[in-house]
Amino acid sequence: MEIIPTKKSFKDYIYFWIGQIFSLFGSQVAIFVLIWWLTVETNNPIVLSFASLSFILPFVLAAPIAGVFSDRLNRKKLIMTVDFLQALATLVLIIFMTMGYKELWFIFTIMALRSVFQAFHQPTVNAIIPTMVPKEKLSRINGLGFLFSGFVQLAAPMFAALLLVFLSVEQALWVDVITFVLAFIPLVFISIPSIRVEKENDEDLEKEAFTKELKDGFHTLTTTPGMIVLLILSMLGNFLIQPLNVLSSYYAHNIHSATVFEYALISAGIQGGIVVGAVITSIKKHWNHKMDWFFGTVAILMVGYGMLAFAPYRFFGFIFSALFLIGIGLPIINTIYQTILQTNIPHEKLGRVSSIDATFSMLISPIGSIIVGPLAVIFTINGLYLISALLGVVLCVILYFFTGVRKVDFDKNLNLDISAPSLEKNIINKKSIINTN
Repeated sequence: MEIIPTKKSFKDYIYFWIGQIFSLFGSQVAIFVLIWWLTVETNNPIVLSFASLSFILPFVLAAPIAGVFSDRLNRKKLIMTVDFLQALATLVLIIFMTMGYKELWFIFTIMALRSVFQAFHQPTVNAIIPTMVPKEKLSRINGLGFLFSGFVQLAAPMFAALLLVFLSVEQALWVDVITFVLAFIPLVFISIPSIRVEKENDEDLEKEAFTKELKDGFHTLTTTPGMIVLLILSMLGNFLIQPLNVLSSYYAHNIHSATVFEYALISAGIQGGIVVGAVITSIKKHWNHKMDWFFGTVAILMVGYGMLAFAPYRFFGFIFSALFLIGIGLPIINTIYQTILQTNIPHEKLGRVSSIDATFSMLISPIGSIIVGPLAVIFTINGLYLISALLGVVLCVILYFFTGVRKVDFDKNLNLDISAPSLEKNIINKKSIINTN
């Protein structure tokens, strides 16, 4: 079922998007505050591994179910509900921490609940974009999304670091609740299309079982030319980037003796890169030779990742530059990937397909998040960063040159069989790098 966006729907989306920017700001402040607090209080990379696992694993488990619900239910009500529950989880954490209860298991539980709500939020938001934004504006809107998200994530760590100077952790977390209210207000007044496939009778409705829709979403994703190879890169890329995702605060605090402000400045490197990359994607209207751009950018990102292993002690300018190189590639990668999904997947299936894509992209990330702590002890953080970056470059070379993905024209949606059989079989039986939305 194809929904044709209108000027009104596009205007409503802009209002919705502005509200989501506020919500993103609050979430980023909360994440920075919690991760830095865990780093300083525990001084233990294994604790950070469990913190990462408490977010990734619930998301992976909930995403496929969430995607089907996003196609079945009223998308506006679904977004309002999960946003409210996410803010409520933060409020509960604030109350307990104010009372002096700061047990790690409880913090991890709250993080896991927020992850489940995010698993429902993300595919639903992704699914509404092509129903509200004209097709010719999709690439630029995706690019602008990364541009403003980059600005927000550039400012959030600095703001969070400033808050931690004057406020306690629980007081700083109030920002997340306040920004939820700011995001909720425009959501109340706008209209968001929901896909409803008409049925002839109730019996037909009953036959469209939940598992059938889930399988249909998986089939749609895996039979779209090129997606198997992109999924493999997303999945393994996300696995290899886990040392950076999990241990960045530990790397700054313990390896380079960074203060909270210095860590915020380092974090600004990757967000500054995201802003520059997002400017490029918002200006560039069409991406010809999408796969050349996609694989080349991932390889460059991995080079920046490897540079971190060679950073001299407290040479924050060098670290900033490496993270900037990583950041500049993220909007390009994600804009191309997201646009491919939005233009090649039917609107009525986009919610479930987006969630299944997110699930596969993060499928082995929980393993990565839990093993990086012990591996950092064995190989050192610098060694782990270098090994992961080298493997990432090798992965790009293999998938680009030894599959036919570079021959797929996603604009024309050619029906080409490009997957390497052994890799395709492997992925079926078994994307903050590739999927940060």
